[in-house]
Amino acid sequence: MAKKILLIYPKSPVMNREDRCQQPTKELLVIPPLPPTDLLYLAAISEKEGLEAYIRDYSLGGNFEKDLEEIHPDYLLANIATPTLNSDLKCFDIAKKILPKIITIAKGAIFLTKNSEILLKNKALTYIISGEAEETLSEILKGEKEPKDILGLWYKDGFVVKFSGVRPFIENLDELPFPARHLIDNTIYRRPDNNKVQAVIKVSRGCPHHCFFCLATPTSGRKVRMRSPENILSEIRECMNKYGIKNFIFWSDIFNYDREWTVNFCEKIIKSGLKFTWSANTRADTADEKMAKLMYKAGCRLVSIGSESGSQFILDKIGKNITLHDIRNTVKAFKKAHIKIYNYFVLGLPWEDEDTANATINFAIELDTDFVSFYTATPLPGTRYYNYAIKELQEDIENYTNAYYEPVLKTYSLSKERIMELHKKAVKSYYLRPLYILKMLTKIRSLYEIKSYFLAGLNILLNR
Repeated sequence: MAKKILLIYPKSPVMNREDRCQQPTKELLVIPPLPPTDLLYLAAISEKEGLEAYIRDYSLGGNFEKDLEEIHPDYLLANIATPTLNSDLKCFDIAKKILPKIITIAKGAIFLTKNSEILLKNKALTYIISGEAEETLSEILKGEKEPKDILGLWYKDGFVVKFSGVRPFIENLDELPFPARHLIDNTIYRRPDNNKVQAVIKVSRGCPHHCFFCLATPTSGRKVRMRSPENILSEIRECMNKYGIKNFIFWSDIFNYDREWTVNFCEKIIKSGLKFTWSANTRADTADEKMAKLMYKAGCRLVSIGSESGSQFILDKIGKNITLHDIRNTVKAFKKAHIKIYNYFVLGLPWEDEDTANATINFAIELDTDFVSFYTATPLPGTRYYNYAIKELQEDIENYTNAYYEPVLKTYSLSKERIMELHKKAVKSYYLRPLYILKMLTKIRSLYEIKSYFLAGLNILLNR
């Protein structure tokens, strides 16, 4: 009889649990709950090793204890997010009480730093995977090696916690099996504008820029590893043919980092004759009008841009390596190509003051993109910001419960209370503009879109 593995998102607020982007989705206007793509990859790896795999996202509901009793898995793997760390870890205690012999495995960006202490404190936890998890999990499930010989693994040797060593990043992402989408109900994950099913396609890993507050480089490395266009198109065909999915998020740390690759990929989409729509993220210095038009022709309808600040001083301090001029030009290019834009900004970085914060608010209004999210700066473990907070600000952060929305730290000039006030001001100043409301009303194309925007607007009024 084949062994079984249960892969889970523990019960918690609905979150984006991708390692570099751990954020609640409650205030993201056009980003609904996303499928657990990391678990889908690991489930595919598990099936490749001959196991029966089961996936559960308990943030969306379900009974964990009942599933443990009915499935009776040999392995439990949980994605542990920093903002919900303490509640997430409880799943291992529950599992061990019901199934004392179960092997429990944790993965997540938190284990870039807080690994041995967590493993030592949590007796019900067998292993921690640090770094990319696919190859490490594969070797655990094979059962052919001792823990000390499986790279990327934290384990216990008696009462001592040991680390097997850093696992190199996967060079050829084409070698990974496609996510095991047959193990979930894909119809749960829908676009907020038209209520159509959408899937996440991971097109690359890695980012060379290592911005001050970002986990992309620590979790995925500086080298950008792109999948081949042919491999991505094969996955898209599978999604369309097997599951009827025609809407996609192309997930990457920088989608259009390599201009030649991006052009080649878009041209192959067009040549394939496949009809689908997609969104992607982009830096503000890697696209121009020609590329934007090609992306639109290939089906792109939304891009997200990490603009971060309307102060060049702040952009320089965080190592963003872009200018306000770059951002203006990129926004102009995508607007001209009729691609919607979701802009991201961060308030409350250490050097933030009244002037820089107001500059960000005014800059966001000047750009006048379709959607904006204003985050409060959060020094997640593993980031340069976290190290700076400990060494320079002499702050030891433990509570990330409301990460990105409630300030974790004060700045050199602003209290946490004032940062929160500026955050509220930013959201209201942007979204409650009469001209913005009128513009968005003219773009609505469905009743579902009306409902989504109404609920988002109501959320702004009630919570701000």
